[in-house]
Amino acid sequence: MKKKYALVGTGGRAEFFYGAMVERYRETTALVAFCDTNQTRMDYSNKLLAEKYEHPKIATYLADQFEIMIQEKKPDTIIVTSIDRTHHVYITKALELGCDVITEKPMTVDEDKTQEIIDTIKRTGKEVRVTFNYRYAPHNTKIRELIRDGVIGEVYSVNFEWALDTQHGADYFRRWHRDKQNSGGLLVHKSTHHFDLVNFWLGTTPEVVYAAGGLRFYGRENAEKRGISNFYHRAHGNENAKDDPFAIQLKDNAHLKAMYLDAEKEDGYQRDQSVFGDGISIEDTLGVMVTYKNKAILNYSLNAYLPWEGFMVSFNGSKGRIEVQVREQSYINSGGSKSDEGKLKEKSIRILPMFGEPYEVEVVESAGGHGGGDPLLLDDLFGTPKEDEFNRAASHIDGAISILTGIAGNRSLKTGLPVKVNDLVRF
Repeated sequence: MKKKYALVGTGGRAEFFYGAMVERYRETTALVAFCDTNQTRMDYSNKLLAEKYEHPKIATYLADQFEIMIQEKKPDTIIVTSIDRTHHVYITKALELGCDVITEKPMTVDEDKTQEIIDTIKRTGKEVRVTFNYRYAPHNTKIRELIRDGVIGEVYSVNFEWALDTQHGADYFRRWHRDKQNSGGLLVHKSTHHFDLVNFWLGTTPEVVYAAGGLRFYGRENAEKRGISNFYHRAHGNENAKDDPFAIQLKDNAHLKAMYLDAEKEDGYQRDQSVFGDGISIEDTLGVMVTYKNKAILNYSLNAYLPWEGFMVSFNGSKGRIEVQVREQSYINSGGSKSDEGKLKEKSIRILPMFGEPYEVEVVESAGGHGGGDPLLLDDLFGTPKEDEFNRAASHIDGAISILTGIAGNRSLKTGLPVKVNDLVRF
């Protein structure tokens, strides 16, 4: 029997899920409804269903009709791809009404909302899954395998640098993510992927977090210090944006125009705000130190304005060292092909034994985003269940532990003090 799904939040991440369901998983899934605050955006999603996927249009419900949608359509599972700060609202309501949930990362944005989700799952007995597609990327799975198999012995320390470039990194400062109340900042919205990978790779959980950083590159004040004087609020229709390499022109991209520019009349949301405007409350330069329960330590950094996109990570262990470098395709969310997200341009996994010659580990990638990881995640969500020796499917516990590193980091940024993760929520 097909499982019935409804999706809430038809913005940039939604098509990743509903497109796969109606294209590759028609035998196992039935998409029954969209829910959003914006009718124009839902209508556009229905247009894509009909014209791109040759699938019948489905029912649409505005956000205040979420519970009515569940009562009328009786979905088995709700897929949550709304603004991060609203995730907990739809997750807990869906659980209370008898549905399981699949949610985009981050599961939510602060400790109180995390606690609410944990308590609701305990009370209802329903399931929440968090979609960490980076776990499924073959190179990341290989790292887990190498560490699990003791190739470098016990891991004592990890150095992890993530680089967002001036196309992808800047995109967080054009959108709703620039308001920390919406996204939790990059330590929660983006770094949840990276903190989850460390938990996944090492098989442990964070204990103490210390963070430092701030808004150093984006924002009007920083731009003024660098001598910039031509400012604008948003790119559309503004002369000052024409020669700005950080501007995006919604009217020139049919998908972005239909999803955002044409939908502005309903809610006033502007997808193309200036990255050098006022009102940005998230950081673009971040450093975090984490101590884990197995005594390993992590030195982590994230910068959102660099000339290349990707990450470098090294693991130092009792028998040697692993060095990884991955360069990814840059992209603007919903601005191009979905397969561009996380598309690999270069990768290297190098083992340096304590006594012996260094050697490269070959990893076979496959089609799809994140080196073929995206299709594996989707198959795990919507396909026939399979055994997975790496346990890549992420539960609400995994989702909580990953964001709690970032939430603790945010608290440390405010106080200048280290934060104990166990003090934030009760499992």
